Amino acid sequence: MLAAYFKKGPLRFILISVSLYAGLYMLYEFYLKPYTKLDEYIIHNLISVTESFYSATGFDLIQYDDTDLRTRVGIAGSTGVFIGEPCNGFVLFILFLAFIIAFPGPAMHKLWYIPAGILAIHIINAVRVTALVYIVYKKPEWLTFNHDYTFTILVYSFVFLLWWLWINKFSPLRQTKASP
Repeated sequence: MLAAYFKKGPLRFILISVSLYAGLYMLYEFYLKPYTKLDEYIIHNLISVTESFYSATGFDLIQYDDTDLRTRVGIAGSTGVFIGEPCNGFVLFILFLAFIIAFPGPAMHKLWYIPAGILAIHIINAVRVTALVYIVYKKPEWLTFNHDYTFTILVYSFVFLLWWLWINKFSPLRQTKASP
């Protein structure tokens, strides 16, 4: 009985998702982060998107003397923001990936849903960075609260929404419960 539960039940999901997350996180921490520029490219893209938005809307931007792969962005007249590795969203990509792989669903759907979800998480993170830059420009004293609480809750809620969509649209468990 326990073996059947292990193969198909919540325990299986938990073990697979935790193992995948741990393995991917270790790959990130011990190989990708120290030996590649993956973090820098993600951060640079977040900055490029933010700068494109503010340039298109007529704001003057701070010109930093960073390297090609920048880590700071801001509107002229403010201090701007620094985007570090913890804020680039990569750990959320790993969490999302582990959950979708571990949860039952058709492999063909996983092949498109995972990249689409990671892109959506990256876009919501770019919106977050863009909003934080504006907050620093208008009300810098609100930065810490919004960075630590408001946008953390919003981004994690968005990831939860993506999981919910996966469970309710693609899970075979959902389809069997709905059948008479």
